[in-house]
Amino acid sequence: MIELLCPAGNFLKLKTAFHFGADAVYFAGENFGLRARADNFTFDEIRQGCDFAHGIGKKCYVTVNIFAENSDFEKLKDYLKVLEKSNVDAVIVSDMGIFDYIKKNSGLKIHVSTQANVTNKYAAKAYAELGAERIILAREVRLKDIRQIRDFLDDKVMLEVFIHGAMCISYSGRCLLSNFLTGRSSNKGDCAQPCRWEFIPSGCSESQAFLLEEDRRGSYVLNGRDLNMFMYLDKLKDAGAESFKIEGRMKSEYYLATCTNAYRKAVDLMENGIDFKDNILYEELFKTSNRGFTTGLFFDKQILTENPYEKGKECKFAASVLKREGNRILIEQRNRFKEGDELEVVSPNVECNTKFKVKNMTDINGKKIDDAKNVQQLLYVDCPYELEPLDILRTGGVKTNG
Repeated sequence: MIELLCPAGNFLKLKTAFHFGADAVYFAGENFGLRARADNFTFDEIRQGCDFAHGIGKKCYVTVNIFAENSDFEKLKDYLKVLEKSNVDAVIVSDMGIFDYIKKNSGLKIHVSTQANVTNKYAAKAYAELGAERIILAREVRLKDIRQIRDFLDDKVMLEVFIHGAMCISYSGRCLLSNFLTGRSSNKGDCAQPCRWEFIPSGCSESQAFLLEEDRRGSYVLNGRDLNMFMYLDKLKDAGAESFKIEGRMKSEYYLATCTNAYRKAVDLMENGIDFKDNILYEELFKTSNRGFTTGLFFDKQILTENPYEKGKECKFAASVLKREGNRILIEQRNRFKEGDELEVVSPNVECNTKFKVKNMTDINGKKIDDAKNVQQLLYVDCPYELEPLDILRTGGVKTNG
């Protein structure tokens, strides 16, 4: 069975991912991860996250995927003890020194990070022979090469691929641009994403000139479109990929919920031999923030750069559902909406994509509210649907076909 693996930037996002159908999540502690500016998990939260996941039959993988310096190993041994006591299902590693250290100083299972840029069957087998239980393939691996890698490995070694999310313009994320321009190292988890910045070249000679398109916002010569392999999930499975991974530990709960929900339903349909290439499911992905979509490097057509402002049709994350009380729901406001506005439901259940108008909105003290403009205000509204905690309400964006 295909594993759907989703990002968890904090504990709430972990619960959101599982609510919307993730089989497993990946996250970082406060050290050794490549998303230093995500909320990340304290030691207690790592334990709590694993306990929560295991209580519902799910898994947690922790990133230990920085490219380490000598001084990093001073804290690593104690950190590994925390991960072992928390019963982490595996650690994600890119640095060979950290890989070897973990093998010699812990019993933790090891997944080889995409940062290790495994692009061929010989590298994959070498890691497997060293004790890796899973290889997260480099984003540069072509779809046609995945089957060769799968057939070259023992069946006990799993292959994981990214199916959705931001793409790095550099080879397997090995970028020095952030460190050079800002002093923040992408390879230590603190990328400033300067490839997303506006670039306007000046003083170029004719020999240095290149075609540059510009709109009123500027030019974006390094900004990659986002990966979207929704329509090719069956091809990835047939090629031998066994874990489908969504990128986005720093994205919102809304982004996580929407993407996880769409891919969960698609994977379930596919696993049951049913056509999953449903326009409504696919369109869900356009209701999140995006830079335009690409199939990345899986096919012969390479990743294309794109102005990030052209393709976004994102809906607004209006509110998160906290609980239901009779025919009313208690929600936490996230973006402004008003009495009479139409809200659309994001849910793993049949209520998904249903809509209702905001009626009888009050605060928790019963005071009538016509304009929900205070961020994270707790509000009651009438709702005709059986919504659950962690379901989401949204406004705007593209229309569904239903």
